[in-house]
Amino acid sequence: MFRKILIAEDFDSYSLGVKRTIEELNIIPIIDQVFYCDDALLKIQRALLDQDPYDLLITDLSFASDYREQRISGGEELIKEAKKEQPHLKIIVFSIENRFYKIKSMFDDYQINGFVTKGRDDSKELKKAIIAINNNQTYISHDNKESKQSHVYEFSEYDINLLKLLSQGFTQKQVELYLKEKHISPNSESSIEKRLAFLRESFDAKDTKQLLGIVIELGFI
Repeated sequence: MFRKILIAEDFDSYSLGVKRTIEELNIIPIIDQVFYCDDALLKIQRALLDQDPYDLLITDLSFASDYREQRISGGEELIKEAKKEQPHLKIIVFSIENRFYKIKSMFDDYQINGFVTKGRDDSKELKKAIIAINNNQTYISHDNKESKQSHVYEFSEYDINLLKLLSQGFTQKQVELYLKEKHISPNSESSIEKRLAFLRESFDAKDTKQLLGIVIELGFI
């Protein structure tokens, strides 16, 4: 089990809750807690210099700004910088973020090992994540698995590009011309409308404007 863990969390109540959750697993690691991303990175760098590196980083994504000026203002940037320093560092994100597309991008782009959404049963989910990652598995909390199953399978790169163009103010006719110019298929007016109709039905949207609002809120574009 993990021997040395760093918690990066700007709210003391959450930080103490994470520490208590770790202790309930009946392991006795060294647990360090920091409120700022800059301090987290400094601790990671110092631990490497001392040849006593951290095994696991548990970090939030959002950090409130205050009087103290920070070079690293958020958890996503912290993860990126930490991976540069220690590429094999195991990382769990513990955040209120619940947009699956955003969560998936962190697994893909930064190779995080686990994601737990703050909320109901988050302590149980965090325990499951720590155990899974200790066994060289990845973990995503239950509510986000359900989000993946209900929506992500319906999306393709074509769908995302199509919706991005519409969200940028393109008309369907302009989208058609753009796709033809870029040699992206299907690109006929009827095929574009059929795909949009399918997406509107899938997301129970009454029109394309509402569809765009839903997928933007979910974080797909």
